[in-house]
Amino acid sequence: MATRNVLQPHPSTPLARVFRQGEAVILGKQHQLRLAVTCLLAGGHLLIEDLPGVGKTTLAHLLSTLFGLQFQRVQFTSDLLPADITGASVFERESGTFSFHPGPVFTQLLLADEVNRATPKTQSALLEAMEERQVTVDGRTRPLPEPFFVVATQNPVSQLGTFDLPESQLDRFLMRIHLGFPDREAEHELLRGRDRRQLLAEMEPVLDLEQLQDLQRQAQDVFVSEALIDYVQALLAHTRSSGDYGTGLSPRAGLALLRAGRAWALLNGRSAVLPEDIQAVLPPVASHRLAVSVGNGDDRKAAADHLLAAVPVP
Repeated sequence: MATRNVLQPHPSTPLARVFRQGEAVILGKQHQLRLAVTCLLAGGHLLIEDLPGVGKTTLAHLLSTLFGLQFQRVQFTSDLLPADITGASVFERESGTFSFHPGPVFTQLLLADEVNRATPKTQSALLEAMEERQVTVDGRTRPLPEPFFVVATQNPVSQLGTFDLPESQLDRFLMRIHLGFPDREAEHELLRGRDRRQLLAEMEPVLDLEQLQDLQRQAQDVFVSEALIDYVQALLAHTRSSGDYGTGLSPRAGLALLRAGRAWALLNGRSAVLPEDIQAVLPPVASHRLAVSVGNGDDRKAAADHLLAAVPVP
């Protein structure tokens, strides 16, 4: 079964202050906040799928504020064009030449709001940026800032005006999480408290860019044993051979599990990844990559939990 250990960094550490301030804005969502920070430290991208109005956009603003990241927001709509994201070359009448005008993708944290309301052609404009950390326009490749972190929000596909994200696009996201409705106590505090946007406007960064990049390097250096790699391989193999899944997890999904597991272990103050770290991050890392067999329904979160229960720890 997946573990949901609540992280308790030492109160004096910068990450503890990140969580303390973050939890004052995103009420009652400790686990989701920690998964989002894990995704950032692992150098991945985050997909937040849920109903409108539960705090998806607020979480993206919060991450950019706490870590002092440059921030751009793009509202995805059906008439949005790829050039509206990447930028375009514009003819300058005075000089008689074309000059490149960067799009909003040239930032450190890009909020792709309601990403599945845009057409597949526009959605694909993010593929190169998310995978290669660069943008190619008019035959010239331009690097994106470091770090480059995409937080995309997605409405349920049952809602009007949405387009399913293709598997190639979903695979670019290290994690997919759901926020859900707050519990009664958190919602009561939200209703009686101050506006979340006002709290964000008054908040100062807790970490600077150098500290964030140092944490990302530390996450990469967290030790992974051969036995742990064998466990990850067993999880991958089960999805391919058991018949429970329409399509098994790819080697890239295995690498994503290890990246996320390293970052989760770092947040827990460990220098080596344990099986419980992989179990904690597997649902958000694997659920959007698992194609569930018809006979098993369409609950991908349940499919990820079933995988953890089916594969014993070596």
